[in-house]
Amino acid sequence: MPIKSLLTIKKKTSGRDSQGHVSIRHRGGEEKRFLREIDWFRNQLNIKAKVVSIEYDPNRTADIALLSYENGSKSYILATTNLKVGDVVISSDIAPIKDGNSLLIKNIPVGVPIHAISFQIGKPAQLVKSAGSAAYIQSIDGNKAIIKLPSGEVRIFSSESRATIGQVCNADHSNEKLTKAGQSRHRGIRPTVRGVAQNPHSHPHGGGEGRSSIGMNPKTKWGKPAFRRTRKHKKASNKLIVQRRKK
Repeated sequence: MPIKSLLTIKKKTSGRDSQGHVSIRHRGGEEKRFLREIDWFRNQLNIKAKVVSIEYDPNRTADIALLSYENGSKSYILATTNLKVGDVVISSDIAPIKDGNSLLIKNIPVGVPIHAISFQIGKPAQLVKSAGSAAYIQSIDGNKAIIKLPSGEVRIFSSESRATIGQVCNADHSNEKLTKAGQSRHRGIRPTVRGVAQNPHSHPHGGGEGRSSIGMNPKTKWGKPAFRRTRKHKKASNKLIVQRRKK
């Protein structure tokens, strides 16, 4: 059973923005869920923690591990492939290279799988958090570290940022198949209607007599060209990307 003090009720938005307009289509109707508060900061430095249990989290693709610290506090972290109940983990600037330990990137050897990487110093973990994912350090030079992300993108990070050792568990999640429509509805995914099946007022592909093809280049619901990259050419983080991910 999850720890009640680490649970909060997930607020439903159903794909609507603050004004009630649909900003993300095909969302809504999901079941009531409780969010497990994950410790993305790992700021309890140099305090050992024991893995009490490995639990299922309905809000994410990976399992989570419940930690009990020596000072009596408890928290959740992402479970890794080799993390087991009874293991002892620690968050420190210099920690043993062991699954579940959090330490500075500059103190992690090249080629060791890592996850839960922070973009900037003092920020929470923001990258590599889904099931089966892992990043790898390619080189470290002073205050810069070059890391290859699961997407194939090679990016520059600050070597003073934090990361956690190990590959996120549940690597077989990508092989799971939904066997009925209800499984999608429970996850808050509503049916998707093809553009050509709609009327012209609802979608640029709609209208026509009988069954008709699109008759134009594919467009979004709002008339913009589909499948076009929308990343800004002058985005500041472009200078930190060594190699873009493959299409």
